[in-house]
Amino acid sequence: MKIAMRIVGGVGLAVVAVVAVLLLARIVGVDPGPTRPGLWMRGEVTPPPADWSALQSVPGLTAIQTHQYFFPWLAHSVMTTRFHYKGRLYLGSGYPAGIRVPDGRLWNRNLQSDPRARVRIGNKLYDGRLVYVTDPSEREEVWRAYGPMFWSPGFFLHLWRFETAA
Repeated sequence: MKIAMRIVGGVGLAVVAVVAVLLLARIVGVDPGPTRPGLWMRGEVTPPPADWSALQSVPGLTAIQTHQYFFPWLAHSVMTTRFHYKGRLYLGSGYPAGIRVPDGRLWNRNLQSDPRARVRIGNKLYDGRLVYVTDPSEREEVWRAYGPMFWSPGFFLHLWRFETAA
């Protein structure tokens, strides 16, 4: 009986510790790095611009925060590349040969279950939703606007378009 009580007490303590760490992460934010994911992002929440082309000159990668498909209350954020075309914002997700969307990227799977996302460019956060670009002509137009992109054979860049939340 004493051993069972110690096990229950240890598990309870571990649960409390995990909840405390997640609460702290929610309060202070855990930004993603170039090679590691994060949780909630920090920055100033701003309404999305009507024309994204003005933000083309902001240097660096773009961060995306999604909701975990298995725990919707838990954030997942990553860094990716962005494209500005005809005033719209597109985000890229590279996949090696043989891997289908969304199996290769957790944030892609998250978007399929809940398209709401937060995008950070510079220190500004924009809330909206990301829509997978299925139209091949739209994809080709965006790629053509950026000139030749040299990928390894079999590598494919999927595009997501940012849309203002309705």
